[in-house]
Amino acid sequence: MNEEHVVREPAVAGMFYPEHPSDLRKTVESMLVERRIPPDEVPTGLIVPHAGYMYSGPTSGRAYSAVRSQRFDTVVVVAPSHREAFRGVSVYSGDAYATPLGVVPVDAVHRQQLTQNLPLVHQSLAGHRDEHALEVQLPFLQVVLDDFSLLPIVMGEQTREVMVSLGNALGKIFEGLSVLMIASTDLSHYYPADTAEMIDRVAIGDIRDFAPERMIDHLEHQTAEACGGGPAVAVMLALRHLGAVRMEIVHHCTSGDVTGDRRSVVGYCSAVAWKKRAA
Repeated sequence: MNEEHVVREPAVAGMFYPEHPSDLRKTVESMLVERRIPPDEVPTGLIVPHAGYMYSGPTSGRAYSAVRSQRFDTVVVVAPSHREAFRGVSVYSGDAYATPLGVVPVDAVHRQQLTQNLPLVHQSLAGHRDEHALEVQLPFLQVVLDDFSLLPIVMGEQTREVMVSLGNALGKIFEGLSVLMIASTDLSHYYPADTAEMIDRVAIGDIRDFAPERMIDHLEHQTAEACGGGPAVAVMLALRHLGAVRMEIVHHCTSGDVTGDRRSVVGYCSAVAWKKRAA
């Protein structure tokens, strides 16, 4: 008897991004920009926001443009949990994630390796059922990349121990492999724009300087704010292990720059990690 094929269906299509496939593809394409790839470097990771495409899509698009037509066997997306509280880290236990643009298979091999090597990581539906922070990254990936498998990770806890353990484990598991690491995070929430921009400069500086340990300190002391600060730290630690040498901030703004309402805004930034091209 065949086992049931478990696919995580879209939860926020028609809300955070267009539901119709042709409209969705057109929307994503409109947010991508042509950019020159440095001749001696290749992109290996992204930090991107996760609001509705109207608000943060152009910020994300500037980062995703850097990986267009690149080749990765696996894409790791690490996101925070907004709707469910749970211990540790959850890797989706099903077979695939779906969007209006099609189905992306889960990388079951590396899921097994990660859960076997790190007790705080569990195969689960927790954090995946209705979470938007991971889902909104997938249409961008489906447009800019050819076939790839997905390792979908949601952090239920963002403590120092969890960030560091997850980042180090991902770096070891994917060493020498063709992988793109993505962290999903917005920055400060619901401050006046001038205050938000001041707070966001701290996290943006930590990312720009490729300083995950410093970012942990700032998050713990609440001098920086990022709902996906844990994913950003974990991904930067993994990227360092995988040979990334620098982070490039490609865009930052607030929701007020989109709506014109600067009284209460959310901050967004996107960044690309680069490593030296193999000789």
